[in-house]
Amino acid sequence: MTEPTDAINVLAEDIPSAGEKFYPSFKPTPELEAEAREYVAMYPEGRELSAVLPIIHMVQEKFGFICARSIPWIAEMCKSTPIHVAGVVSFYPGIRRKCPGKWHIRVCHTIACAMSGGEDLLKFICGKIGVKPEEMTEAEPMAVSADGLWSIEAVECLAHCGFGPNVMVNDTLYSQVTPEKMDEILEEYRRRD
Repeated sequence: MTEPTDAINVLAEDIPSAGEKFYPSFKPTPELEAEAREYVAMYPEGRELSAVLPIIHMVQEKFGFICARSIPWIAEMCKSTPIHVAGVVSFYPGIRRKCPGKWHIRVCHTIACAMSGGEDLLKFICGKIGVKPEEMTEAEPMAVSADGLWSIEAVECLAHCGFGPNVMVNDTLYSQVTPEKMDEILEEYRRRD
């Protein structure tokens, strides 16, 4: 359960990340407000709070994460309070409080993927992108490389259990990933720059 002080800490300050250079800084614009209002309009009057998750997802997609400055704005759009929005942000592991790298890597660490080498693969990838596995903690499950190009996190499931270990880079799923295959995947993304 999220403690109120945890939610308040989400409001206090952003967690610095080298990945921020690949995303625009949060700034409310008329276009952003119009898009948020479209989500709010999907719900009956008096139920504007129901739009909090869709708006959070919209902000994260556009800006990479939910920064402290966006929380009061999201609350205003949903006729909610900043503490409520901060509680939602701190509750869901898929909502980021830190900006990811340009290429965000998710490694499944559930039992099926762990048994097929997922834990070793996670450590291998960390070494390749220049982060330490211990940088990923319960409080901050994502690690970002110093150049901001890469971020990595262990996730609960990528829904492809029979073909592990599974890795997702941004929104592309890769299955039966070996260290050799991961080298090829990383090289493919490096060439995209």
